[in-house]
Amino acid sequence: MTEKKILVLCTGNSCRSQIAEAYLRHFATANTKVYSAGVETHGVNPRAIATMLADGIDISDHTSNNIDEYRNINFDYVITVCDNAKERCPFFPTNAKKFHHNFPDPAKYSGTEDEIKNEFSRVRELIKTYCKDFVKENKL
Repeated sequence: MTEKKILVLCTGNSCRSQIAEAYLRHFATANTKVYSAGVETHGVNPRAIATMLADGIDISDHTSNNIDEYRNINFDYVITVCDNAKERCPFFPTNAKKFHHNFPDPAKYSGTEDEIKNEFSRVRELIKTYCKDFVKENKL
């Protein structure tokens, strides 16, 4: 079985794409290599790290990567997880199947610390469900 390569794209590769990368790795087989990147790099959001740790997945060693770092990789799937990344996504000379789902940005949520934490958890669960279904539907 040949290795499948997935790229998850977001604006800053700090939150939603990091969470999606972790869940895709968690649910997919060993024959699937998952990358995430942004059209910019903002560093991995500490609240994204905390919300994933609360679900038993440690992303504290993840890095925030720019899309340009992966130009030479022939991806099978490219998933954009926010409208901004979809609009700004550079052309890839690849036959990758493209998918898009605009998840809310929990980093832009304002409220009390508990409300922000709840929003991160809510968005994490949306992304988790999407990734689990994506792996199942694409037999990864």
